[in-house]
Amino acid sequence: MSQTADQPSADQVVGDVPPHRYTPALAQRIELAWQDRWAAEGTFHTPNPVGRLSEGFERVADRPKAFVMDMFPYPSGAGLHVGHPLGYLGTDATSRFRRMDGANVLHPMGYDAFGLPAEQYAVQTGQHPRITTEANIAAIKGQLRRLGVDHDERRTFATIDPGYYKWTQWIFLQIFGSWFDEDAGRARRIEELVAELDAGTREPAPGTNETGRPWAELDGVERRRVVDAHRLAYLHQAPVNWCPGLGTVLSNEEVTPDGRSERGNFPVFRRPLTQWMMRITAYAERLLADLDRLDWSDSVKQMQRNWIGRSTGARIRFPVGDRSIEVFTTRPDTLFGATYMVLAPEHPMVETLTATAWPDGTDPRWTGGAATPAAAVRDYQRQASRRSELDRQNEAREKTGVWLGVTAVNPVNGRELPVFIADYVLTGYGTGAIMAVPGEDNRDFEFAQVFGLPVVRTVQPPEDFDGGAYTGAGAMINSANDEISLNGLDKATAIATITDWLVQHGHGEATTTYKLRDWLFSRQRYWGEPFPVVYDEDDLPVAVPESMLPVLLPEVDDYSPKTFDDDDADSAPEPPLSRVTDWTTVELDLGEGLRKYRRETNTMPNWAGSCWYYLRYLDPSDDTQMVDPELERYWLGPREPGDVGGVDLYVGGMEHAVLHLLYARFWHKVLHDLGYVSSEEPFRRLVNQGYISAYAYTDERGFYVPAAEVEERDGQFLHEGRPVNREYGKMGKSLKNMVTPDEMIGAYGADTLRVYEMSTGPLEQSRPWETKAVVGSQRLLQRIWRVVVDEETGAVRAADDIQPAEETLRALHRAIAGVRDGMSTLRFNISIARITELTNHLTQAYGADSAVPRSVAEPLVLLVAPLAPHIAEELWARLGHGESLAWHPFPVADERWLVEDTVQVAVQVNGKVRAQVTVPADADAAALEAAARADDKVAAHLDGKTVRRVVAVPGRLVNFVLG
Repeated sequence: MSQTADQPSADQVVGDVPPHRYTPALAQRIELAWQDRWAAEGTFHTPNPVGRLSEGFERVADRPKAFVMDMFPYPSGAGLHVGHPLGYLGTDATSRFRRMDGANVLHPMGYDAFGLPAEQYAVQTGQHPRITTEANIAAIKGQLRRLGVDHDERRTFATIDPGYYKWTQWIFLQIFGSWFDEDAGRARRIEELVAELDAGTREPAPGTNETGRPWAELDGVERRRVVDAHRLAYLHQAPVNWCPGLGTVLSNEEVTPDGRSERGNFPVFRRPLTQWMMRITAYAERLLADLDRLDWSDSVKQMQRNWIGRSTGARIRFPVGDRSIEVFTTRPDTLFGATYMVLAPEHPMVETLTATAWPDGTDPRWTGGAATPAAAVRDYQRQASRRSELDRQNEAREKTGVWLGVTAVNPVNGRELPVFIADYVLTGYGTGAIMAVPGEDNRDFEFAQVFGLPVVRTVQPPEDFDGGAYTGAGAMINSANDEISLNGLDKATAIATITDWLVQHGHGEATTTYKLRDWLFSRQRYWGEPFPVVYDEDDLPVAVPESMLPVLLPEVDDYSPKTFDDDDADSAPEPPLSRVTDWTTVELDLGEGLRKYRRETNTMPNWAGSCWYYLRYLDPSDDTQMVDPELERYWLGPREPGDVGGVDLYVGGMEHAVLHLLYARFWHKVLHDLGYVSSEEPFRRLVNQGYISAYAYTDERGFYVPAAEVEERDGQFLHEGRPVNREYGKMGKSLKNMVTPDEMIGAYGADTLRVYEMSTGPLEQSRPWETKAVVGSQRLLQRIWRVVVDEETGAVRAADDIQPAEETLRALHRAIAGVRDGMSTLRFNISIARITELTNHLTQAYGADSAVPRSVAEPLVLLVAPLAPHIAEELWARLGHGESLAWHPFPVADERWLVEDTVQVAVQVNGKVRAQVTVPADADAAALEAAARADDKVAAHLDGKTVRRVVAVPGRLVNFVLG
């Protein structure tokens, strides 16, 4: 392992390079050797307090625990580029530091391996997505090992492992078997709901009993439908992003603003489909309130708040014949200004409200050119289905819509309001219907202008108002009937007054609503977790018993979607699993004897596996439970009353700031409510690492060309001899500007790459990539090597009998304090700067020929260890230590060497700095003034002048105020 002076060097090189110099070749040999030793000795095996992985816990039982983890990667065939390891190296340095600083550190890694990319590759090639995915995982594992990360390899897994997704399915069953008790504010077992319904102590929640009959009068199937409507996981016909070209439903994030699939660029349509949903909206208030208890950045918290979108206002009912349209509004005070209504094209009442014929005198602008309202609605719904939600919300797009041929009644003044459908209204927010107030809303005003609808102002604009919708503050106007007047009131008073009136007259109620929508949980794909449910003869879902988990994915011959008419919005999804007929139909005994059932042929989204993976790291091989409660309490439990618990440090990209984190928080809260976890939140502290950007180049067509093939000549950039344009962007495959860690390790070694990435800024900060600058980090490591090792002989330069000078002790302990500060705050660049200063001091103080005090050399090596672990381990071994330094205590600064003997103080004359004087650190005001007056430059400025006042601040400055 260690190379001593009397061993032949394998690093003999030609020229003037010393035989024992720290070259890239030597660095790589050292790195590979130490990686093998770490693996062989289980250096980074983290002991649990109990269970299979508890061996060695006695040596860490008195240590505090530290759970440090990354957002795990999706194993792309492209592997990692140098931007990916930024977060991984940050957690690795933190993990190594915390371990040396006395913690029992859990630092695991897994792979988020289900998803559309692998399935699309399987469609194109016919190769099973598992083969592709596992090969990609092996490649990334190799890259991470080569970087020297300290993951406990016993805890690794992929979401595609049946032993893992068995428990993903199990969690789904717990959610399916639960309902949200609004009175208790938490999830409860569905059996408890049934017991209360049977006992008559609870009535079905509004909207769950379509029959309207009492619970006692319902038959078995009707009761099951009522219960199913309460579940946290439920079936619902919802408008979805249907992509025939991919044969699947897509999330909003997978659809481009122009209504096409992000992957494959196929058209995407909005259409209703029966899908599995997760009732995340039941947890909206808790998800919102608990953000204040998390150690996350304000920006991420605000993004989650915006996504949840809490609004307070009123729910108002507008009669339409014997029915009514419900609207949620935050501005009920403007109700007198409502002049028409708009439903989202997908609103469930559209079909039943649409008139059979146009009334006489219908404005042609309202008909969409169709002969009947039904034809107009059908055509418009089809057009709207081709637009993404982002496109529909585009403020600049011209407003379109059609009339349903009916009117609603404004409950406050009896005015008839024509009811339109328009795509600028979405089903996901509020009720999917709005009262349009063109006098106070820009979108409503634009729609009113296009369709010739009246505008009634209810808020007084200022005198200089130039028309259009007025959205500012002002007194209420035009807002009175025989029973109530809002005129002259301010906004807040008017809202309270009209809300009370609506409640008293049965037209509405005060309420809170959220922009957050229930989680669409179905995908028409093969490569995902199968649902652990079957359907009986009544086509109702039945949970598969836990003893039958996991429900394994069957083998298929064709991974492609059966529907491949890209432009057919009316096509129906036919998932690949639907073609496996000997799997979809199954005979099971679920307690009522052997019966035939139909399996669910949709699969779960790839979000499912990433919702709870942090829990499985605690013991991935436990086949008896999702997580041992004692392990969960140890690694994730609250530290003190009021603490939410969770992972101590979670690092990942800002792109997951909303959905992944929101979904994981939701699942965790359900598991907490059901008693499976003691922690209330999954991630106590979250840090988003910055991005690494690099130059990218486009040709005359605007296509990206490989950055590595571009050369610069006379200030011009050329690719294959042709000029290209240079731009700056996030490093990645699409911009063809990737630099792989393999390239850098091959040229410099892993430790150099690690130090370079950590030296370019705090972890949260984005930074540029500059390959030429990497050599600076290599030179630092070479200087550190020379402090300990003689490059000519290979002998260790550290000596026990040399006592460091005070100046050296001061430099050492300042470095220790600075490195500790950088490590603790994830500003690894500060740690590297302090290491550099100490190395430079030792180089200047002891030269190339003198021995270095061991009492300084060893702390230097320990300071380097979290950042460049391989060279540190090698130097530690050469210094005579037989064990890895991974568990050795990290240096602690001696406070007496951090106190300055002298300080430099600025001397000002009339506020302008004229000199710097050095004084004892404890000099008082009189001593400061005397030292300043004794300075020649200051004396020259004071000569012949009248000093009116002297301001002397010990340790900081002296200012002479002249007359």
